[in-house]
Amino acid sequence: MASITIDRDECISCGACWSTCPEIYEESDDGLTQIVSEYQVDGDQAEGEVPEDLEDCAVDGADSCPVEIIHVS
Repeated sequence: MASITIDRDECISCGACWSTCPEIYEESDDGLTQIVSEYQVDGDQAEGEVPEDLEDCAVDGADSCPVEIIHVS
């Protein structure tokens, strides 16, 4: 299981992450990136846990972020 955190206050809403990995990332109502609800921790848009089979996708989405605000560990 991989953990994801997003520094949403630094998000520039470019959409690179949700274009690269829509299984994990999506645009929220405020236009910023969030983790899809299925993988959020305690309903937190910026914290998530994803299963092993989606780790590569999560990392690719994070790597696509031009401001490097998505962290996968």
